[in-house]
Amino acid sequence: MKHQEHSENGDESEIPFPPHSKSKARFTFVDLFAGVGGFRLALQELSGRCTFSCEWDPWAQKTYQANYGEMPFGDIREIEASAVPDHDFLCAGFPCQAFSQAGRRLGFDDTRGTLFFDIARILKAKRPKAFFLENVKGLLSHRGGQTLATILSVLRDELGYFVPTPKIIKAEDHGVPQKRARVFLVGFREDLAIKDFAYPEPSGISVVFADIKEEEPVSARYYLSAPYLASLRAHRSRHEGKGNGFGFEIIRDDEVANTIVIGGMGRERNLVLDPRLKDFTPVTNIKGEVNREGIRRMTPREWARLQGYPDEFCIPVSDTQAYKQFANSVAVPAIKTTAERMLETLLQAKSPAIPSAA
Repeated sequence: MKHQEHSENGDESEIPFPPHSKSKARFTFVDLFAGVGGFRLALQELSGRCTFSCEWDPWAQKTYQANYGEMPFGDIREIEASAVPDHDFLCAGFPCQAFSQAGRRLGFDDTRGTLFFDIARILKAKRPKAFFLENVKGLLSHRGGQTLATILSVLRDELGYFVPTPKIIKAEDHGVPQKRARVFLVGFREDLAIKDFAYPEPSGISVVFADIKEEEPVSARYYLSAPYLASLRAHRSRHEGKGNGFGFEIIRDDEVANTIVIGGMGRERNLVLDPRLKDFTPVTNIKGEVNREGIRRMTPREWARLQGYPDEFCIPVSDTQAYKQFANSVAVPAIKTTAERMLETLLQAKSPAIPSAA
């Protein structure tokens, strides 16, 4: 397995979020199913040093390399667990694949053929002090709870980790204006004698769309055409007539955005009202004129902010890829707050597990 590639010119001054040096890092971590590095961004802010990253999508790899100076490895299934560098934390926002045998034996073999199995085999081989996994909230009810039972059985009984009850964490409770609920699942190696862990409580900070809205007027390319807007209204009207309540939604400045997801509906349920446009000349091949009501899609940068990415974060890909990447990302502030609580827990462990902050 070849080494991961760093920036071509080797100049970290041009990398927005370069890795910490070994001497300045408090702990190490690996970033699996990395996407565009939401876990990495959060843990680097806590003085963590990434020793390995893995992401199969080439466009996400491009964004990852532009921001961290490192090209992630590709398909995790092709990586030998023994080749993964040692680390203190294993982080993964893994996809929730169907577990065809979930619940039959509730053991390690039940996860074969799923991407969770690749996390499990790395945990088994490398024995990090802790892990931090993120998934959609549907994991809790998938196959009547059998999938989660399988995962917990592997982590607790076969791999020997203390795993508190997973918890649904809402992004809007941790400083970003987005209704995004995800399952967080953390664990600590049993020899550390950690017996309790409390997930962070809501920050109490109220944030709305106006706090992350573009400060300057945006291009006409983000504004809906009048015919398309009319079709959305007709579509919603048809569904409302059937009692479905399905359709587009406009997020006001004092409101919180809906969950951003891949596909057109992810954008259509997060339209915004922005009357600042003065030049209505179309810049894309739309049918009809740009609407005069000021209704537009959020920009990729606004989606980045909805996930807690700072404006220094580079977006080197097309809008289509950017929307996909941020929809697939974790909410960085929620990850950071939880990871910080994990570090505090490790500091209180029976044997020193993580050095205290400088």
